[in-house]
Amino acid sequence: MKLFKNIKNWLENQEHLFYLFLFILIVPNLVLCLTEPLPLMAKVCNVLFPFGCYYLLMTLSRNCGKMLWILFLFLFFGAFQIVLLYLFGQSIIAVDMFLNLVTTNSSEALELLDNLTPAIIAVIILYVPALILGTISIVRKRKLTVEFIRRERKRASIVFGISLLSLVGAYLQDPGYELKSDLYPLNVCYNVGLAFQRTALTQNYHRTSKDFTFHALPTHPKEKREVYVMVVGETSRALNWQLYGYERETNPLLFRQPGLIAFPKVLTESNTTHKSVPMLMSDVTACNYDSIYHQKGIITAFKEAGFWTAFFSNQRYNHSFIDFFGMEADTYDFIKEDSVSSSYNPSDDELLKLVEQELAKGATKQFIVLHTYGSHFNYRERYPSESAFFTPDYPMEAERKYRDNLVNAYDNSIRYTDGFLSRLIRMLEKQQIDAAMLYTSDHGEDIFDDSRHLFLHASPVPSYYQLHVPFLIWMSDNYRETYPEHWKNAVDNKDKNISSSSSFFPTMLSLAGIETPYRNDSQSVTAPHYVLKPRVYLNDHNEPRPLDDLGMKKQDLEMLEQKEIDY
Repeated sequence: MKLFKNIKNWLENQEHLFYLFLFILIVPNLVLCLTEPLPLMAKVCNVLFPFGCYYLLMTLSRNCGKMLWILFLFLFFGAFQIVLLYLFGQSIIAVDMFLNLVTTNSSEALELLDNLTPAIIAVIILYVPALILGTISIVRKRKLTVEFIRRERKRASIVFGISLLSLVGAYLQDPGYELKSDLYPLNVCYNVGLAFQRTALTQNYHRTSKDFTFHALPTHPKEKREVYVMVVGETSRALNWQLYGYERETNPLLFRQPGLIAFPKVLTESNTTHKSVPMLMSDVTACNYDSIYHQKGIITAFKEAGFWTAFFSNQRYNHSFIDFFGMEADTYDFIKEDSVSSSYNPSDDELLKLVEQELAKGATKQFIVLHTYGSHFNYRERYPSESAFFTPDYPMEAERKYRDNLVNAYDNSIRYTDGFLSRLIRMLEKQQIDAAMLYTSDHGEDIFDDSRHLFLHASPVPSYYQLHVPFLIWMSDNYRETYPEHWKNAVDNKDKNISSSSSFFPTMLSLAGIETPYRNDSQSVTAPHYVLKPRVYLNDHNEPRPLDDLGMKKQDLEMLEQKEIDY
């Protein structure tokens, strides 16, 4: 009882709360000192400068609770930052993190939140009691003394002056140091501004792209029936594909499939779905990404060339470019939206029923794009329970101790994708026509693979596991007979270093014989003069950056070397 009274008295003391609130505001900066690979003076500055600013701001009112609530936005950033660090281990809140808030559907978010319990508990313990104490201070009109405020303002001014010296030191030690990129929370505020700017550009997309045309022209015989299918997978990493040397039988059907070529050295240029999928579905790459606000997608190119087009997705609307490009099709369906229930979880095989209906229409020229749910976490929900080949595949909590179970479930999802693609190929084979299928995944996944204990994808600094993706081409017997040069060129290019983001679009157009000024054959894997381009990654500020300039760790570079992938 006495202890409770002492705690109560301590918390009612406004001077104690002043220092407590100041400490809570600076906690994210202290943690970032341990996680971010910055020079010493930059780390010192990243604590002293924000601390000096918070210190001065806290002296602007005699009611410290009022000032805490005025600074609520920084508490929100702090909570978000702590959750992000728990999830990815490093980096400040990226622009893509804010955009993910508006492009990720509720069911995906709930699947992820279920596995962030420790971080959420830490955030609640750190911030909620402080806000309650601040509210009590406001309601009861408790005040700090004038003498206290004057004294602390002098101290805050001294700290702020020292912090300015540390800022100069940070620039002297590292000429590349930038406030907008390296100083928390200023960098987060800058990223919020970029997120709003990109959201506005996205909302204005239909106006800025309405006059766009590919000037696409067909070159194949008009009377000959042909079908092309583009499959965009989800969260599938090449490391777990039997086709690329994985020791488990995750591709028992594709492994024996005639007419199939698997490219082993393919990296994506983004580890986020809302960027990588639009790059796969358009001429946009990491090197010209901002042109996305003025261009249309590959479906429009096929329509201009006289194809009947269809887009079928096993994902929900994200109110961005995946939706925009998909809705260009003559017929489209986001099958998860067909149910009012947010828990509706159809398997990717449901997409094949729609493909069958499209093929039954018998159009002379057909182009179908499929966006699967593939191997997205929660892996256990990506395949029927009777298809569990690797067991045990539960529990599925995102914890290092369950890694074997997580990998079993993940491998089951890859094996299910193997069956899905095999069934799709059989459907196309039955048509006995010129047909081709192109498949890749938007990005890969971390599954507690090394000492960093990373999990999931979309981290601000990508890992090898998030970048190395499968890339497949299948051609029917008829197609290989009609266009033997495409088969030969694909075989010749098989072991080259390829970017899925740069090669998917031109390869699909090349397979279908569609000419357009936007088709870059130097990046088509079916062209005889494929050109190896420098590896780049689309960073958070939409800049193409070399892989060795991203902050990737030694473990990632070693894995790239092990797979003989140039970086």
